[in-house]
Amino acid sequence: MILPTATLPQIGDRITDKSVAPDDSAIREWVGPEAFGYWAELRNWIDEFYPGVFAPDWLYGGKNRGWSLRYKKTKAFCTLVPEYRRFSAVVVMGGAEREKFEERRCLWRPPLAALYDEARTYIDGKWLTVAVSSADDLRDVTELLTMKRPLPSHGNSTSRP
Repeated sequence: MILPTATLPQIGDRITDKSVAPDDSAIREWVGPEAFGYWAELRNWIDEFYPGVFAPDWLYGGKNRGWSLRYKKTKAFCTLVPEYRRFSAVVVMGGAEREKFEERRCLWRPPLAALYDEARTYIDGKWLTVAVSSADDLRDVTELLTMKRPLPSHGNSTSRP
């Protein structure tokens, strides 16, 4: 018997059941244990270093984009996208952030610099979608976020998770 492949999730597929926003259990099952560890670590890092600043908000982007978790105050900080067996962090880099990125270009890891160069620039900035599958990827995201919004002065001075 041949199973139809359309029903089996593929790496990178999104959670598209709009009936209910996913909880931690659903995220863990969808992204897998390793990616969920990075997911939880990034969420904890945001909570620790930006206490009370953001109220994460689940957004449903339709059947193609599925669910995403947005961190925003007045401007978007980042959006976390649970995907099958991985997750991505979307960071929008406005003009000021792009200048800062260019000033530090030699300090970024080559894969992040390449991702930045390949990202299309829209009117509101470059939309970097960083797939998080290693501690290095997670560090890239936290450093981008720290560049985007400096850590509060009363918090810990390290940006590393």
